[in-house]
Amino acid sequence: MIPTDLRLDGTVALVTGGTRGIGRAIAEAYAAAGASVAVLARKQAELDETRAALEAIGVPALTVAGSAGDPDAIDAVTRACVEELGGLDILVNNAATNPAFGPMIETEAWAVDKVLEVNVVGPLLLAQAAWRLWMQEHGGAIVNIVSTGGLRPAPFIGIYNVSKAALAHMTRQLALELAPGVRVNAIAPGLVKTDMSRVLYESGEDAIAARHPMKRLGVPDDIAGLALFLAADVSSWMTGEVISVEGGMSL
Repeated sequence: MIPTDLRLDGTVALVTGGTRGIGRAIAEAYAAAGASVAVLARKQAELDETRAALEAIGVPALTVAGSAGDPDAIDAVTRACVEELGGLDILVNNAATNPAFGPMIETEAWAVDKVLEVNVVGPLLLAQAAWRLWMQEHGGAIVNIVSTGGLRPAPFIGIYNVSKAALAHMTRQLALELAPGVRVNAIAPGLVKTDMSRVLYESGEDAIAARHPMKRLGVPDDIAGLALFLAADVSSWMTGEVISVEGGMSL
């Protein structure tokens, strides 16, 4: 059972990249809390399965196929939220990409462009659309999924980390601009077991987990709980925060 002050009944949430990993866990947590949920992601088969799973929880759901960095897809999904689900109260900017693995100094220009398009420009365009279509008049909450890599440097995923640092700062900037009606916060996960992060842990999960004070890697549900808290009224006096969830690794 979801406690009353964590319920999202009567709200509409949009989760980008919501068919797998952290995004899927957040979409299901919001649905379980009573929100209608829209998902923007690229693969139609995954979207179909996700919509069926969300509707099985007992809430209205819709999906739109497209990239979170594509202005046309952003326009389509935000308008669908308002026109089909009746609003856009919660935006979760979760979708991200990282086509380059290695030293940032060697990252090719096309990879830089792609990372910034999806990880930085897309979240801004989504926030602008949500504000214009709904939140400016009705209020709301935005939750950005950044990364502990955006808070301190790490090897091999430099341009990805730079993009997440930009999204963390965007969180604070939008929190300042959109208050008091819209709260904007961010979650900075550490190493969470998802398809996207597999390359970082699959060759030595036990050894990496042992370096964490909590002695395990994260799983998507570890992030979803905080995302629910930040979307619900219980966090109504919080904005502009970037909260790390990383099993104590920074200790």
